[in-house]
Amino acid sequence: MALAPSGPAADRHVITDRTVHHVRTEEDLLTVRHAVRAATLRAGFSIVDQTRVVTAASELARNAYIHGGGGTVTIDQLTTGGNAGLRLTVQDDGPGILDTDAALADGFTTGVGLGHGLGGARRLMNDFELRTGPGQGTTVIATRWAGR
Repeated sequence: MALAPSGPAADRHVITDRTVHHVRTEEDLLTVRHAVRAATLRAGFSIVDQTRVVTAASELARNAYIHGGGGTVTIDQLTTGGNAGLRLTVQDDGPGILDTDAALADGFTTGVGLGHGLGGARRLMNDFELRTGPGQGTTVIATRWAGR
């Protein structure tokens, strides 16, 4: 199942930089946080937006690590019409999400967390797309634009 992306059409974005990080260990989660923080600084995000993006990236990477058995986080620096943004693409080859509506609802958890991961990440970003299915793994594409 896929949630339709919201926000500006993808074909209007120009990727100015891309980095890919593997998420296989707890240390990789810290590496992703640092890489995303550095990317928000390069993009000129405010401290509030830096925190939003780093928090969303941390939640999504941790989900890929815990529930998907590991994966990748791709950080794309974007520009469109002079506006800078960051797109996070988090992929895993795990079992997929059976009920996306439940997974996006606050309080839903399959572990010991508070249940704010996917829904919280969606609220922190401007654009959010979830692609998943039983046995297909999960891909989340989330974008935040500076100043929006």
